[in-house]
Amino acid sequence: MMVTQKGGKPGNAGTLFRVMQDDAKTVDLPADLTEFDVKRMYEGMIGVRAYDERALKLQRSGRIGFCVTSFGEEATQIGTAHALRDEDWIVPAYRQHGIAMYRGVSLYTMAAHLFGNTDDAVVGRQMPAHYTFRDKNFVSASSVIGSQIIHAVGCAMAMQYKGDSAISAAYFGDGATSAADFHSALTFAGVYKAPVLFCCINNQYAISLPVEKQSGVEALYLKGIGYGVNSLRVDGNDVIAVYEATREAAERARNGEGPTLLELLTYRAGSHSSSDDPTRYRSKTEQDEWAKKDPIVRMRNYLQKLGLWDETYENEVWETWRDKINEATNRASEQPEPGWETVWENVYEEPTPQMIEQREEFREHESHLERTNEGEFPL
Repeated sequence: MMVTQKGGKPGNAGTLFRVMQDDAKTVDLPADLTEFDVKRMYEGMIGVRAYDERALKLQRSGRIGFCVTSFGEEATQIGTAHALRDEDWIVPAYRQHGIAMYRGVSLYTMAAHLFGNTDDAVVGRQMPAHYTFRDKNFVSASSVIGSQIIHAVGCAMAMQYKGDSAISAAYFGDGATSAADFHSALTFAGVYKAPVLFCCINNQYAISLPVEKQSGVEALYLKGIGYGVNSLRVDGNDVIAVYEATREAAERARNGEGPTLLELLTYRAGSHSSSDDPTRYRSKTEQDEWAKKDPIVRMRNYLQKLGLWDETYENEVWETWRDKINEATNRASEQPEPGWETVWENVYEEPTPQMIEQREEFREHESHLERTNEGEFPL
């Protein structure tokens, strides 16, 4: 039996959908989840947090130049990831790397991207924390606010056209609901019943701008209704609720019932990025209040009530993740940077004459420098 708020069913848009009530004395496993499932989700959230802790330390120590963390938003990533299939397309913003981890991307591959080394999938062409993993249907993240939303609709419409059972899921923040691409995307999705999930991660701030100063509606899920898009507000710090809402939305999409907008209500506990100082625009009192709703702590309490948690288990999970992450990042830090010749790779299928000319010019310049260093052309 699920413990939910009144009307707390994923199909009911008028309430905040929750499963893990703060005052519940006892809980039961949801009918479609096993003990293995809930423990895997818990361990997945810890993995994301441990990875973010390491990434931030690397940036602060000067070993990488930039990072984006997702402290406090782990449930929005793991809950949706557990509900989606491997063949579904993930079209992320820049705070969904936990989904890639949950899909089995190696920690070394992720760390290689942070360092932009020779093993980086994009050989240093993207800023750190803008991941892309083609073999996992994880599309490259973009820093342009909202641009990925309409791409996800196009991807979903392609799946629809092909008769494929795969769907796509777009992830974006509260601020992106004020971007033009959000409105274009929901228009197309609503008209064509595209099999797409719109996952709005309402973490309360569009960088430093609070929701109430950038939107005329208090509940962002209401924006979807005008486009004929099924819309629902979910407790984004309740990983079980996120999972159940995503699973039902995905089933609707696969059955030809169209898109769903999920407003996942959460809080960005850390900074917007490693370049941001959140103490300049939000109070400690606010942060302390949201800390009480920490998604990992809530899931830990849930597991305790199910009899699936103890301190030994907790310590083992953290230690295992930290050991693996440290090993991956240390290895990545030892690899060389990409060579200059990679600038011309993977730009066009066939290099243009101008590219070939530029490449040869650089090769000649490099050859000249090598001969100079060998003493052939002494100063």
